[in-house]
Amino acid sequence: MAEAYADLQVHINGQHTFFLNEKIISRFSGKLRKLVMQENSKKQIGGSRLLDIDDFPGGVEEFELVSRFCYNNGNIEISVSNVCPLHCSAVFLGMTEMLCCCNLMHQTEVFLEGMFYWSWNDILVSLKSCESFFSYADSCGIIQKLMCALLGKIAQNSGIDFLASSSSTSLSPETTYGFRLPGSSKASPELIKHGSFSRKAWWFEDMTTLHPIIIEKFLHILGAFGTENNNLVLTKFLLHYLKSALQGKRGDPFLKSEYSGLADTAVYGVITIGKKVFSCRALFWVLRIVSGFGLSLSHKYGLERMIASMLDQATLDDLLIPGRDGGVYDVNLVVRLIRLFVHHGNVGCEQKRKKIGRLIDQYLGEIAPDQNLEISKFLGVAESLPDCARDCYDGVYTAIAIFLESHPILSLEQRSRICRCLNYEKLSLEASNNLANNPKTPQRVAVLALASQRYITENDYTASSTSGSQLLQLNKLDIDSDDNDDVKLQLHLQSMKWKVVELEKVCKQMKSQMSRMVDTEAIINPVHSRGLPRLC
Repeated sequence: MAEAYADLQVHINGQHTFFLNEKIISRFSGKLRKLVMQENSKKQIGGSRLLDIDDFPGGVEEFELVSRFCYNNGNIEISVSNVCPLHCSAVFLGMTEMLCCCNLMHQTEVFLEGMFYWSWNDILVSLKSCESFFSYADSCGIIQKLMCALLGKIAQNSGIDFLASSSSTSLSPETTYGFRLPGSSKASPELIKHGSFSRKAWWFEDMTTLHPIIIEKFLHILGAFGTENNNLVLTKFLLHYLKSALQGKRGDPFLKSEYSGLADTAVYGVITIGKKVFSCRALFWVLRIVSGFGLSLSHKYGLERMIASMLDQATLDDLLIPGRDGGVYDVNLVVRLIRLFVHHGNVGCEQKRKKIGRLIDQYLGEIAPDQNLEISKFLGVAESLPDCARDCYDGVYTAIAIFLESHPILSLEQRSRICRCLNYEKLSLEASNNLANNPKTPQRVAVLALASQRYITENDYTASSTSGSQLLQLNKLDIDSDDNDDVKLQLHLQSMKWKVVELEKVCKQMKSQMSRMVDTEAIINPVHSRGLPRLC
């Protein structure tokens, strides 16, 4: 295209200017011919006219292909990778048979008629070529045809029934190409092994290369987008697709906006299918995937509530979900799950509560070393379960000891605050002894722990009497029978304390008796009371 013969400048999408021959271009394009003839669209710049064309499908590269078609006397090599851009360009520019025989629109239409005989990869390549002008391609009907060809390939090569035929669209696979998709949308439990996605259909991985807007159209055609999704295989595919997108585009700011609709659709499918198909571990796997996208609050709550109802089946690894607010783990999520379990779960089952109590104590020990973990979040986890969920608070104290060790600059008030979640009466003697000797523990907390142990010891060994001598005797037996030096020392200290208390009682009684004897003697012998010698 020599510039010497150019008398027309075409500026495409504000990006590039083409210098063309007006007669050559107008011969094939009705739109360009019309624009050239309109005086209000002409601008004289150095003897050539300037045309501005915005929103040209495919952009600069596709307009260059169209220009070559015109300069090559209506000849161009059409392939699966360029047929869609060329067809949309021909529609946009009005390159019909009314202008010349075998124009570009006719040639692309003939090529597209053989779409059903394309290979699977050909269909994918052609779909990918439509990403930059998807809306225009959809309005031209190309996307619908490609989707039907795609579904045909899946149906022909799949050994499972996974899709219900789409009767809501005017151009369905059944009516367009004369074949019927398998008509079952029921979940197949065999597809999931032990609640995890151990199998995937052959087409899953190939379709991860497609843009999310194409996947949305795919689901819309099947009537399975958003709250219409109740299909296990499509739900599995979406989760696989979202996982691949998350791995390939981590940190992409457009990730949430582009994939949020697909994430909602996947979660709705998970919730609809229910507990019979998804184990607790599989649900946590789903949560890890969709949490990276802009999930709506209603779907997020539904998924978390479903997980909470099965929380007693969770393991520590399930709860260790990476944090998003600077912390190592997502502590807020665990707090929400526990509270949902308490308020909506089977709280009447004592065995479930205590199982979760042990799990949460392990979780506290795991998150305690995180130096960015706030006291309020630690307490939020520790206090989210009712007291009856724990028979023993040793696990909570262990986590507190780790937290105090990992946060050496805490004030006395902060160290006292984090200990408020302890139930001292449910601490073992060994834990109480460790707490009392821990230099990080506030003295007031140590006193409360020891006082609770003394109260427990008194009630355990002297249910009907609080005699100090009996308690000393029982403590002595414990010392003789216990091999633990710390326990022996603790019991010995308690015995000494009770011995002091007994001695104080005896002294107080003797002092009282002596006082009464002196008062009686003064009444009987007043002279003696004044210090005079007593008369016989």
